Amino acid sequence: MYDIIIIGGGPAGLTAALYGVRSGRRVLLFEKTGYGGQIAKSPLVENYPGIRAASGMELSEILRGQAESFGCEFRKERVLSVTDGDIKKITTSKGEYEARAVIFALGTEERMLGLENEEKYVGRGLSYCAYCDGNFFRNREVAVIGGGNTAVQDALYLSDICKKIYLVHRRNEFRAESSLVEKARLRENIEFVTDSVPVEIGGTPIVQCLKVKNKLTEVERELSVNGVFAAIGQIPQTKEFSDILPLDEGGYVIAGEDCTVRDGIYVCGDCRKKEIRQLTTAVSDGTVAATKAVAFVG
Repeated sequence: MYDIIIIGGGPAGLTAALYGVRSGRRVLLFEKTGYGGQIAKSPLVENYPGIRAASGMELSEILRGQAESFGCEFRKERVLSVTDGDIKKITTSKGEYEARAVIFALGTEERMLGLENEEKYVGRGLSYCAYCDGNFFRNREVAVIGGGNTAVQDALYLSDICKKIYLVHRRNEFRAESSLVEKARLRENIEFVTDSVPVEIGGTPIVQCLKVKNKLTEVERELSVNGVFAAIGQIPQTKEFSDILPLDEGGYVIAGEDCTVRDGIYVCGDCRKKEIRQLTTAVSDGTVAATKAVAFVG
């Protein structure tokens, strides 16, 4: 019997584990693939307070090591189901476990562009987070792909850093708020490339160009860019737990800043419905969720 079981080993889950074990509770964390979540893929992290610079993998190992040093248990197992009750029943790919409280730190996955060889450019000019990686492209030309608030906000943010931004969207009309779109139109270094879709990223070994195709004319155009920022959405990894978690239309868990779904069930990190998803907000969630869980188990 565990006091707290955490599902997910990204920054939110690892932080929750640290706060749980430091409070003297018996904590077990499940991770189905690799520790660190999306941040582990980042070649360089410079926006985590207190650490000047580290790779995402290095930072993940630090977070995991801290929790482990205080006694957190870790298992590489896929959680298949969670049954609610006074005692929570957790079924994994390897067995069954019990806990008095469960923290869901399920994270998200990037919505991929679907281009050939896309994965080989991740960390080599292709990014899914402008706020994380934008500074690496200072005074260079980049492309942002997407038509929602995130894409337009990314373009506006990058316009203060980069020489030029191509904002590529498959339609002529944007889903983003009209006020954001108008702000982007007023920026001299943002060029709108509408009715267009990306068809190929080129460059060896790093991004050097992006080929796009106009959906109306079928004409292809090659953009000379050093970076490509994909902003077409995230996919929360919550579908398997829709029977126990309240989800919004996008699949995010509905919970407030107290990270509480209900007594004994908590959520933290990028899978929670919220406005800002960053490394620092993930660890903040982990702190809150663990504190709530510790108080519940007594």
